[in-house]
Amino acid sequence: MPNRFELQILVYDTAGAKDLQILTIQVLDENEPPVFQGNIANQTVVIYILEGTPSGPIYKVNVNDPEKATSTEIMYSLTPESLPFNISTTGTIYSLKEFDYEKDPSSYTLSITARDSLGLSTSRIVMVSIINTNDERPYFTMEKRAFSILEESTPGSVVTANITVEDPDGAGFIHSRRFSINNPQAFPNFAIDPVSGTVLVAKQIDRDASDFREGLNISLILRVVDSPDGTRSDTAEIVISIEDVNDSPPECTRYNYRLTIAESESPGSVFLNLKNFCEDIDAESPNNLFNFTGLSGVGSSKFSQDPPGSGEIKLIGNVDLENGTLEEYTLNIVVQDIAPPYYAKNIYIYIKIQPVNEFEPVFSSSSYVFNVSETTAGGSLIGYVNAADKDIPSTGITYSIMAGGGTKDITEIFWIDPTKGNVKIVAKLDYDETETPMYFTVQASDNEGGTAVASVTVNVLPANDEPPICSPNSYLLEVPVDQAVGTNIAGFAIECTDLDSSPRSFRYSINSGNVNNHFTFSPSAGSNVSRLLLAFPFDYEGGLDRIWEYRLLIFVTDDNLPTTNIQTGTVTLTIQVIPNPTTVVPTTPGITIVTRRENVYSAQAWYVPFIISLGVLLLLGLLGYLIFLLAKYIRTHCPPKPKADKKPLIKKPEKKKPKKEVVWELTNINTVFDGEARDPVTGKWYEYNSKSGARRWKDTNMPSKLEAKAPVVHVGTPAKTSDSRQENLSKTEGKTSGGNQGESKQKTPKPSEKKTEVSDLNSHQQKPKQEGALSKGSSPKV
Repeated sequence: MPNRFELQILVYDTAGAKDLQILTIQVLDENEPPVFQGNIANQTVVIYILEGTPSGPIYKVNVNDPEKATSTEIMYSLTPESLPFNISTTGTIYSLKEFDYEKDPSSYTLSITARDSLGLSTSRIVMVSIINTNDERPYFTMEKRAFSILEESTPGSVVTANITVEDPDGAGFIHSRRFSINNPQAFPNFAIDPVSGTVLVAKQIDRDASDFREGLNISLILRVVDSPDGTRSDTAEIVISIEDVNDSPPECTRYNYRLTIAESESPGSVFLNLKNFCEDIDAESPNNLFNFTGLSGVGSSKFSQDPPGSGEIKLIGNVDLENGTLEEYTLNIVVQDIAPPYYAKNIYIYIKIQPVNEFEPVFSSSSYVFNVSETTAGGSLIGYVNAADKDIPSTGITYSIMAGGGTKDITEIFWIDPTKGNVKIVAKLDYDETETPMYFTVQASDNEGGTAVASVTVNVLPANDEPPICSPNSYLLEVPVDQAVGTNIAGFAIECTDLDSSPRSFRYSINSGNVNNHFTFSPSAGSNVSRLLLAFPFDYEGGLDRIWEYRLLIFVTDDNLPTTNIQTGTVTLTIQVIPNPTTVVPTTPGITIVTRRENVYSAQAWYVPFIISLGVLLLLGLLGYLIFLLAKYIRTHCPPKPKADKKPLIKKPEKKKPKKEVVWELTNINTVFDGEARDPVTGKWYEYNSKSGARRWKDTNMPSKLEAKAPVVHVGTPAKTSDSRQENLSKTEGKTSGGNQGESKQKTPKPSEKKTEVSDLNSHQQKPKQEGALSKGSSPKV
């Protein structure tokens, strides 16, 4: 921007007078340090170099200087200087040597400093990692080169297991190493495990066969390679000697002889020489020597072996039928080895022809190959073997597994149906943990001891049964509302691994939560690391965007195998959009523009009015219930004023009772007492109101008016007199009969007498009943 401004200030009054003045503003420049651009600006850059790569440029540092307008020059430096790296004046980092992973360090840490001409500088870290490559030749290291094995060893038997090989490239390339035999066609009886180098018996070796009868030692050339092109390899020669064992019993062309002898045959004639029909095929003596045991059976008295052990059968008795001899004879003789383990076989001689078991079971193939997916469930059928017996009638065949067929966890992982030959797996096979192919030997046996064997190879096929696992699998991010499109949000990236998939087989997709498609992943496929980018800008002012927090559900799938086996991993991200803070922008003097952003109601927040309405209804219901409880309490504890009970409290006394009660009812109408009378019980004077009947005790210090005139005498029967006191008393009694102010009762001494008892009661005094006083509020009783 311009660094100099000239402002013309014009001032004038209402009369038209003017004046002009020029104000010059000079903007001064301040030096700022250089700024690194790209990934190195906010993270440590890791550079990978394959060993054997020639020296040269490996990385270009991009630095921006805010003072470039002044043509400042940026200088670069690299520390420590002792490392085999250098940096040019343009920011390019060079390697100064060709690295050897086996001799040089595997990683280097470089500090890159960018300094401008005024001395301000910025530094960043760059790490260089040397990647090991397969560039060294493996070589055999075993000392023993001569081995021996017994003939007739079953297929799968180990000839030697101590084949050792060293590789200078280290343990990282052990799994790529493969073993082989240089000329396998010339030695089909042997095989080698391509992974472990163990030499095995591939076919049963018969020392007595013509191929091995003369040659006792076999020379094998073993070869090991550690790369697919086979250029880095080594060979070693081993010698295998085959030891002869007495594994073959004497074999005879026939074991059952059916002869017809004329009854006129003379004793002493030789009719059968067994040596002409038997031999032992073992290669060396005494394994190939045999003889015959004594003759036995029905008719043995008529026949003999002469000389003993020679196998010549002679007739020594008379077989004439007219002499009562038997028509049928069964003779038994045994042919047996003279060396351990003394194999023996029986020979039967019949006068009549008898069938014999001559054949052993034979498999339809000497070897079987089964392919099994690692997802195949335990108990599943993976194949079958079949053997036949030419004997008629057939004696029946039983199948069994002789050797092999185990893993490190399960010794017998295969099962064979003993009658049908169906082969099943006991448990699932894991391609990642199981050595493949797997080998085992099956045997078919008949009921008379005949056997046959066949080898079975099981190839475990890989399947995509492991889902991708990503780190981190959940994360909280914050992004400014004015984030630029295409920017890596908060530098976030996910890294995924899969046990059975290539890193290039991953695909990334946002399943839900990506409102308005603001976010995307780059790369979206083909890598195990992907970064989160902003695809579209936010638009809250225009009303396009309304939410400030995004919850993304990320699907990570692998598609290296058929689509039916695709596995999916998930990652959850919470992204909070940070709005711009309130800003103050200065304009002309005295005016301030204030910008403020407020959140508005979102349609997605439907639950807010719902919760408010529900809360209001609950409060109104609670208020109504409280009013009901208050009304119930007032009705219970504050009853209405009771009405006067006009029903007599006591019944009228029966005529037969001698006692009566006189009850006075007094009503306090006013406080003027215009009459006096004496209480007949206590003898005290009281005052009364002649209209209302109200009474009170008279002050003893004041003399009574009636007492001054004449005493009052009460008798049982009132006298006929015009005494004014009696009349007043009667009037008072009549007027107070309906009152409800007090009550007094006194028992009469005699039934024939009537005595008046008076109790004075005003609204403020009470006397005990035994004194004849009336209580306020009580009812008179008669």
